[in-house]
Amino acid sequence: MPNNTTTDTLHKPLTPAMEDYLEAIFNLAKEKRVVRVKNIAGRLGVKMPTVTNMLKTLSKKGLIEYEKYEYLELTNRGSAIGSEIGRRHNILRNFLTDILKINAKTADEEACRMEHGMSHATMHRLIEFMNFLQPSSRDKSICLHDFDRYLQNNQNRDKYFDRIKELPDASKDRKESMQQQEKKSDDPQQD
Repeated sequence: MPNNTTTDTLHKPLTPAMEDYLEAIFNLAKEKRVVRVKNIAGRLGVKMPTVTNMLKTLSKKGLIEYEKYEYLELTNRGSAIGSEIGRRHNILRNFLTDILKINAKTADEEACRMEHGMSHATMHRLIEFMNFLQPSSRDKSICLHDFDRYLQNNQNRDKYFDRIKELPDASKDRKESMQQQEKKSDDPQQD
């Protein structure tokens, strides 16, 4: 009977923990000449045997080159994944600190949790939104300034929420607009 364990391991999706390890190894490799088990354990706050078990799994998946008691290296694929997870983390942390004004420690922890569950399309849209909000224009800068004032001024929050409730329902407006366009396209006299 053939052993399918290796094949099964290769095709299972990466878990958030695996991604965290790849990101940590990628960042450590940028900072140090060589990456050791103890470096990873220190970075992730886990025990060395836990790291060793995960490294075996990542090695079976072809994401790292690792032999017990040796240094380890990311494969090209492992490096690409580690780099992408790190990029996602930085984008999310910057959004949380720069736009939402979350303190840096909390933002870093939250970004670590968020980086694993966000689709590429949503991440791309978040990047577009952040680029849009860059204070390159006066109106955008005013918007961010108003948000800062809103966060600092707790007693006026009810006013802001009341204003939001008064805003028209965009989905209702969009639906009515689509219905009007359908009527126009169905009416031959409109042409």
